[in-house]
Amino acid sequence: MKNLTTKVLAITVLVIAFQSSFAQSKVKWTAPSSASSVKNPLAGNTSILKDAKVLYQSTCAPCHGEKGKGNGPAAASLNPKPADHSSAAVQGQTDGELFWKMSEGRNPMPAYKAILKDEQRWMLVNYLRTLKK
Repeated sequence: MKNLTTKVLAITVLVIAFQSSFAQSKVKWTAPSSASSVKNPLAGNTSILKDAKVLYQSTCAPCHGEKGKGNGPAAASLNPKPADHSSAAVQGQTDGELFWKMSEGRNPMPAYKAILKDEQRWMLVNYLRTLKK
């Protein structure tokens, strides 16, 4: 009886996890309104783009792809799928919104505020702007 209870519990946990992941993939990811007015302290600084590209390639490209199209080598196994950084949907967000999303993360994307310094995340925001279609 104990084995049956354990199996039922394990199946229940898997079903809930799957449903949660599926539901999350259908929910639009929106930064709070307070994030939209946050100003980028590195806005217009093109001297950082070379370093930002290196950081992007090591941190973001595995999922988002080298050109930011959302087609990195890890993308196939992810749900929700990585965003296309060159898309109008991403490019239409403010720098503050992009910075907030990088900072906070959303499964499967990690919260980079614990991994990258503020300046590095702002560098990535500037680099994302170079990926416009």
